[in-house]
Amino acid sequence: MDNQKLIDQFRNLTRNTKWEQIDKFDLQFNNYHSQGMVRIGDLFYLSSVELIEKPVKYDQPQHGYDRTPGKGIGHLFVFDTQGKLLNDILLGEGDIYHPGGIDFDGNNIWVPVAEYRPNSQSIVYKVDPKTMKAEESLRVHDHIGGLVRDSQNGKLIGNSWGSRKFYEWNQKGQLLLVKENSSHFVDYQDGHYVGEGKMILSGISELPNPAGRNSKPYELGGLALIDMKTLDTIHEAPITEFSPQGHVITRNPVFVENAGQEMRLYAVPDDDHGSVLIYETSNLNNKI
Repeated sequence: MDNQKLIDQFRNLTRNTKWEQIDKFDLQFNNYHSQGMVRIGDLFYLSSVELIEKPVKYDQPQHGYDRTPGKGIGHLFVFDTQGKLLNDILLGEGDIYHPGGIDFDGNNIWVPVAEYRPNSQSIVYKVDPKTMKAEESLRVHDHIGGLVRDSQNGKLIGNSWGSRKFYEWNQKGQLLLVKENSSHFVDYQDGHYVGEGKMILSGISELPNPAGRNSKPYELGGLALIDMKTLDTIHEAPITEFSPQGHVITRNPVFVENAGQEMRLYAVPDDDHGSVLIYETSNLNNKI
């Protein structure tokens, strides 16, 4: 990946950028509720939660929680460009079963697995993509919904439920910083290190639908380029393309890469038997 070129391209994204779907392939397995994705060569690695019992909100908070833990199974799937499932490892323990956004640092895939409720608990795993062996790296007293690793200095950046807080840990898993997210544009779902001390995060904001009370919320998607040293937003842009099930394409797993003069985006926004949707910009160098 040409990191500097991708960063420069990202800075040219605007609300007028055109994203065109150039391809798609169906997943030949149940992807449940997918969360994060990376592409390594010709293989894709996808984190997902298989929800068995949905958490239910309490009338009043109990023991610091606003809802029941629910029940589920955390997965890390491996599949090829035909959507064929090649491997599936289970991650988590007990009430900790909800994987989040993932990242690959060149050696390991980093996967946070949390309780499916805010202000809870998480386990951060590192997974060797060659052997698919998972090793616990650290535990966190909060819901970590996404994780990015700076492959240059080894630091980890995680975000809380709704990405309202950023966390930073060193290579030994020691907490270095907790910072409020200064952006309220979208809640980050997935993200990846793109070099030069920067990361690209993707996400969604569910907004009230003016069509009526019973209408589903409008899903606004977005991408953000963030400085990993300061955790400040450098540049962000909305995404308004929708999936076959009617979800904005940055709803959950997203992987972005350079594609010559344009940017390419892979997304799996739909639950259960979803598809990998592949988009490219078509007017990146023609900002209006």
